[in-house]
Amino acid sequence: MAEVNHSTVSEFVLLGLCDSWELQIFFFISMLVLYLITVLGNIFIVILVITDSHLHSPMYFLLSNLSFVDLWLSLVTTPKMITDLLKENKTISFGGCMCQILFVHFAGGCEMTLLVTMAYDRYVAICKPLHYTTIMSQRRCIWLVTISWTIGFIHSISQLIVIVELPFCGPRVVNSFFCDIPLVIELACIDSHSLGILMNSDSGILTLTCFIVLLVSYSYILLTVCHYSKDGASKALSTCTAHITVVVLFFGPCIFIYVWPLNITSVDKFLAVFFSVITPLLNPAIYTLRNKEMKVSLRRFKNLYVSSRWNL
Repeated sequence: MAEVNHSTVSEFVLLGLCDSWELQIFFFISMLVLYLITVLGNIFIVILVITDSHLHSPMYFLLSNLSFVDLWLSLVTTPKMITDLLKENKTISFGGCMCQILFVHFAGGCEMTLLVTMAYDRYVAICKPLHYTTIMSQRRCIWLVTISWTIGFIHSISQLIVIVELPFCGPRVVNSFFCDIPLVIELACIDSHSLGILMNSDSGILTLTCFIVLLVSYSYILLTVCHYSKDGASKALSTCTAHITVVVLFFGPCIFIYVWPLNITSVDKFLAVFFSVITPLLNPAIYTLRNKEMKVSLRRFKNLYVSSRWNL
């Protein structure tokens, strides 16, 4: 007997962040402001790295790629969430839901591996400074970024292939503001418990592996520098602080979503907001405010472009 396609659901209903209209207005204003800052901040970092020759180094090449991925991550879910805050009926098509799953995990996988690449760059710069330009050549940087994008694509497409073939014929309410694998799998017309564990394990293994590698890398960097120079340790700590902060704030929500799920709706929504809205804001906030070279570059940009235009 030929198999019957049970995927009759054409759209899903998103419950959003809350039911209170007053809170939705508050969230709309605050999320819109954060979104605009995120988009403008990350675009500005990319433009600054491209236009300022002083930032044409492996570290800032990787940072600009990270900003681009963060920009992409914010574009996948946040505009839909913001517009839905003003709607009574929040729906998303089946195709739109699958696209969210694909691009969220694509961007998330890219960002995780890019953070590992940035840790490797800091390791070479601090522990092997004499060989830095040889090891972190332009060609190798491009290869490392390509590998990061490839890992993100393989991770996301492997998840989507499984999800899109599931039969959806009944429940269609997603208790969040965007489609994610754990919530969508629960709506399938099959016993999805084992499949849910398997899919979460896929994301969890990537998350936990990158997180452990990053912790070991930065610990090794600091221990190595402390062993040879106390003054160098202070400088290395200052250099790595921004990276470590981003790592902890980015991987924290991912661990509690995929590795150690709490299954508390309010907490899950908070973590989802943190991952999709706050995390993409970390690059322009942390890297520009704490990085001395970025501050100097900002002043150069202001003097070169803003002041000259003002004089005209």
